[in-house]
Amino acid sequence: MPLETYALYMFYESMDRSWQVLLASHKNELKGIEDIVLKTQELTPAMGLVMRAFKLPVGQVRVLILGQDPYPSKGVACGLAFAVSPGVGLPQSLKNLMKELGQDIPEVSRTGDVVAWAKQGVLLLNTALTTQIGASGMHERLWRTFTKAVITELDNSLKGKLVCLSLGQYAKKQADSIKQGVIIQAAHPSPLSASRGFFGSKIYSRVNQALSSKGLSPIDWSC
Repeated sequence: MPLETYALYMFYESMDRSWQVLLASHKNELKGIEDIVLKTQELTPAMGLVMRAFKLPVGQVRVLILGQDPYPSKGVACGLAFAVSPGVGLPQSLKNLMKELGQDIPEVSRTGDVVAWAKQGVLLLNTALTTQIGASGMHERLWRTFTKAVITELDNSLKGKLVCLSLGQYAKKQADSIKQGVIIQAAHPSPLSASRGFFGSKIYSRVNQALSSKGLSPIDWSC
């Protein structure tokens, strides 16, 4: 790969400066992950989107939504947990997120464009930032230590002002490292688990209640 092309994909350098400072001690670990990911055939999301969640400055984060790993279908994942690339139909997990939103807060719009949440300080982070097309969970072990460090450093940086919405068992394992912020746990919205603790969980109103208890403005969940 030409050096000028490789430079576009440097994970650490593509993050907002605030994340570079916060995660400076993990730079070499991230470089090691990048070297492996570069060799992956049929990667999702595209290399230039892998670190998209870290464009949101640390100081703007109010809510952390933890998912599992990117949608495995080609061209669907966009680098933000549960969000999809423009023009792509909603996967079932995202449809279920919108269904629960409609039951929890019926008055808001729910098109499925959850990128709008990120603009309000919602960090949409998967526990694994990449996978191989057609193969869910292929990179879970590769990213496990790094994303756990991200969560720990974020929790410490925000000093109790973080609300984490943890969806599914993979996310639960990572969220356990939060010691100062609030954790709201629910089942993953996938078709396999949505009826086992996700539907009826009222995650959106619970997050807003937690934010209000900390003196923070609630999220407008319209999307």
